[in-house]
Amino acid sequence: MAIRRLPDILVNQIAAGEVVERPASAVKELVENALDAGATRVDIVLRDGGQSLITVSDDGSGMTPEELDLAIERHATSKLPDDDLVRIATLGFRGEALPSIGAVSRLSLTSRKSGAENAWRIEIEGGRKHPVQPAAQGQGTRVEVRDLFYATPARLKFLKTPRSEYAQAIDVVNRLAMAHPHVGFTLGDGARTSVKLAAGQGELFDIRLRRLAAIMGDDFADNALRIDATREGIRLTGYAGLPTLNRGNAQMQYLFVNGRPVKDRLLQGAVRGAYQDFLSHDRHPLLALFLDLPPEVVDVNVHPAKAEVRFRDAGLVRGLIVSALKHALAEAGHRASTTVSLAALGAFNSQPGYAPQPYRGGGYAYPSAAMAPALADAARGYHAPLPHLDTSLSAPPAPVNDTAPQNDLPLGVARGQVHGTYIVAQTADGIVIVDQHAAHERLVYERMKQALGESGVARQSLLLPEVVELDEPAVERLISRAEDLARLGLVVEGFGPGAVVVREVPALLGQVDAAGLVRDLADDLAEWDQALALEDRLAHVCGTMACHGSVRAGRRLNGEEMNALLRQMEATPHSGQCNHGRPTYVELKLADIERLFGRR
Repeated sequence: MAIRRLPDILVNQIAAGEVVERPASAVKELVENALDAGATRVDIVLRDGGQSLITVSDDGSGMTPEELDLAIERHATSKLPDDDLVRIATLGFRGEALPSIGAVSRLSLTSRKSGAENAWRIEIEGGRKHPVQPAAQGQGTRVEVRDLFYATPARLKFLKTPRSEYAQAIDVVNRLAMAHPHVGFTLGDGARTSVKLAAGQGELFDIRLRRLAAIMGDDFADNALRIDATREGIRLTGYAGLPTLNRGNAQMQYLFVNGRPVKDRLLQGAVRGAYQDFLSHDRHPLLALFLDLPPEVVDVNVHPAKAEVRFRDAGLVRGLIVSALKHALAEAGHRASTTVSLAALGAFNSQPGYAPQPYRGGGYAYPSAAMAPALADAARGYHAPLPHLDTSLSAPPAPVNDTAPQNDLPLGVARGQVHGTYIVAQTADGIVIVDQHAAHERLVYERMKQALGESGVARQSLLLPEVVELDEPAVERLISRAEDLARLGLVVEGFGPGAVVVREVPALLGQVDAAGLVRDLADDLAEWDQALALEDRLAHVCGTMACHGSVRAGRRLNGEEMNALLRQMEATPHSGQCNHGRPTYVELKLADIERLFGRR
């Protein structure tokens, strides 16, 4: 067959397959155009998930009739004035979005240039352009996309339900709104508004946190750590959630490069590396990070969707992210997320209908969840205080010891131990319940990491070396890592084909089950030995050792031991969560406790 040049309409339809994958892709391109035009407000409407109608209106700089006519031509753009693909300072730059959208839909653009007396309108149907005509429009631009993919009906089969497509568009708008908190956004379907974000005013960090709270929730804002770090001209800002505020997927991780939302494996890997000491592999932190760097050190011209980037010095970027996150987490100290306490309070009131009901004469009753309303009323009367009982006075309970809680002790003073597992402490304005095993596990882990970074972990020799029988592959794994294990204070040697002998253990662990520790380490090495760098392997080994060396649940502690544990937690970074991301303590304020008993 002879080689021929494809028609322009077909070329645009092919390009649309890369640029406009679904309605949300069109929304992304059009909103980015509005932001590049300097808009301070962007309004979006979608019907049928964007298939029948997409409108994007902005108050940006607008276009002249000549620019409007040129805007729908392939590779026509105002965003590369010097034809320099190295220094790209705008979100769009390819000049493909509008002609690609126009090739597969019925597209119209109405625009009025800033300071111009008249507005102008142009229409494109399936790639066929109509002449520019006068129109009525305020300053800015309004883009209407009707019957998306009508010109390429095969693409319609790959669209999901309107609700799913609408949700994708919401995610796109939210991501762009996070990066541009000074711009107001609305998104709706004509009947309801799903996104309504006012333009922020004030200091960047403040308006950004308010914008993140509106999108990611107040829980994130209440438990977010501020990130602000600079290295060699690259600045990282944003907010990262405490480890105890986590999810089962990474959907609440938002990463931006020069204001552009990206999904980059390097950045995602850096986040995992920073949180690996605090979360198990199946839990993910919540965060929004904004990377600002000179345009010439990052390549955004990698993919038509512009969601992937390439860095000139990827190691520098990864190191900045990891160090900044770790520094912020260390500064958080023993702090745990407020959602831990809220979850605990929610557990008390998880049964519907269990809320305390006030009496007219004072006092509260707690009707059964399964009780019918009439029976509940009768129950309140039955449980009402006796007429002769004076409920206005109460004697304070006798203190467990004479040590009063001090305001400078965030975790308070130990008042007792419950079931040999949980320490109950009294603070200045509430109580704290500590999981002694999880808390001590974190303390031992942090001490091992510190010792490893300084002079190595101190060892203690076993009076009688312990022989541990294992299968041959497990023995080989341990012996191959004997040098690394020795740095951590564990000295093992081969003892025949199916056993190792343990001669020394880390002094930090105290009395430890050496056989159980070695078997767990052999299993861990089988799971991740080949996939991790040395530093990461040592961190995993430290975690396994810390678990074996921590105070076990069921061990009775005296008052001095309990208070010593609380003070160590206050002085140790990351002690608010164990090595797996679970909270080590729950704090209940006095006001929360009073609500449980109907006093508020």
